[in-house]
Amino acid sequence: MKKIAVVAANGKAARKIIEEALSRGIDVTAIGRGENKTQTAQYLKKDVFELTKEDLQGFDAIVDAVGTWTLDSLHVIGQAAAHLASLVRGTDTRLVVVGGAGSLYVNAEHTSTVELQPFFPDAFKGVSAAHGLALAILRAEQDVKWTYISPAGDFQADGARTGKYVLGGEELVLNSRGESVVSYADYAIALVDEIEQGSHIGQRISVVSE
Repeated sequence: MKKIAVVAANGKAARKIIEEALSRGIDVTAIGRGENKTQTAQYLKKDVFELTKEDLQGFDAIVDAVGTWTLDSLHVIGQAAAHLASLVRGTDTRLVVVGGAGSLYVNAEHTSTVELQPFFPDAFKGVSAAHGLALAILRAEQDVKWTYISPAGDFQADGARTGKYVLGGEELVLNSRGESVVSYADYAIALVDEIEQGSHIGQRISVVSE
């Protein structure tokens, strides 16, 4: 049986991931700053930056679901990824990061990204840059088994759980209807699938609901 820990576990995406993992019989420990709002009874109340190597020992995977929207706290996204990477460096524990879509490429040459397009909302540029920095930090790691998973452009908290998704890589992928959309529930399926059977070590992948 897989054993995972989900950091920043009280967030909406994190709770969907925990729900999905529990439904498959995975042993899940939730980690968060506040009171436990998740479906697992195994809870460690601790800030991400207070976590130690000892806290994360024995897990098959650590899910980094740290996220924020306020301008004065966006730096936390990259710093959390760097801190968690340092704690699992040199071990077999995977670090699976809930990423952003803005850094996905829109051309085969990988010279232009979603966040550089005219349609990309100014309100999202800060958080997109923060997630992009986290990805850059992971790419620089030499001995961390990381996987960064970008959602589709339209990441829907209350979207339906269809159970069908398309897995992509570094480029923005559309579904059969030409849409870039994924529900939190379908994203959770893809992420847990990656933990259970995926092999995208040291790679960024992306997911869109079909």
